[in-house]
Amino acid sequence: MTTSAPPLAAELPHEERPDAAVLADDAAYRALVERLSRQSVAKHYDAYQDVPWDDPAYAIDPADPRWELSALDPLGATAWYRALPQPLRARFGLELIASFAKIGSQFENVLQRGLLEFALRLPNGAPEYRYCMHEVIEEGQHSLMFQEFVNRTGLLIPGMPAWMQLGARMVVRLGRTFPELFFLFVLGGEDPIDHVQREQLRTGQFAHPLVRRISQVHITEEARHLSFARAYLRRHVPRLGTLKRTLLRIRTPLLFGQMARVMMEPTPAMIARYGIPKAVLREAYRSPAALAQRVAALRKPRELCVELGIAVPPFDRLWRRMGIWDDPA
Repeated sequence: MTTSAPPLAAELPHEERPDAAVLADDAAYRALVERLSRQSVAKHYDAYQDVPWDDPAYAIDPADPRWELSALDPLGATAWYRALPQPLRARFGLELIASFAKIGSQFENVLQRGLLEFALRLPNGAPEYRYCMHEVIEEGQHSLMFQEFVNRTGLLIPGMPAWMQLGARMVVRLGRTFPELFFLFVLGGEDPIDHVQREQLRTGQFAHPLVRRISQVHITEEARHLSFARAYLRRHVPRLGTLKRTLLRIRTPLLFGQMARVMMEPTPAMIARYGIPKAVLREAYRSPAALAQRVAALRKPRELCVELGIAVPPFDRLWRRMGIWDDPA
């Protein structure tokens, strides 16, 4: 049982973002990592104690209109979705949230295994070891929380597409063999969902209290995880040789583009089950507004990649091709 986590404040925390010059100093970098570890002790959450699953107000009814997608959602704004019968609109919205939760649970699993591979190679006394163990524990709680939500919907939710589940095994190894690319994978998965959840909380799109509570817990702890990933990259990417830098410049935009779509659009299985027409998908997810949303969701990791010399000409063409580029101010 956890007793240390206070009620979540209305203002959700953002990750610490010291610049590369600060993190180049050994003492400053170590102090940041140790501070993140202490924060994990001072403020952490339990998937079952800190979410009131059995409160009647948090019960899941697939026909509850609070599950319906709002007009701010790219698909929710389409005439196709608005024309569905109300119970089907609600069930679709619930299934979409559950699909993202299942993918989130699977992503956290990959992240945990990669962190363990990364921690295994650390020397005694490395401050990253303790921090990574805290993050593994927190991601485990997130996996429990997401899967519990999926289970309580009673819906059949497959999660990641098969190609992504296969690729996940290679990502795990990167924690040991190429941690810089691994932590870019972390940002590629965590940053878009963090952005979307913050926006949905800010605009009131999470009408149901259960998904609102889950998102609040997730965002609060992810602020630390994003802070560490960025700090690690700022410290270590400048030290890479030409070959690994080139690999980052090629793989990062491909990775970010794929991850953003997986984290922000319905799965192929869901598209087939509801018979969503291709024209509706183009309207929802290829419109200027939807593309702008994807670009905004990847703003912070894209700016980091510009800062670190990963997103530079001529490799910015790959970012443009993936639909995730925005010219630096």
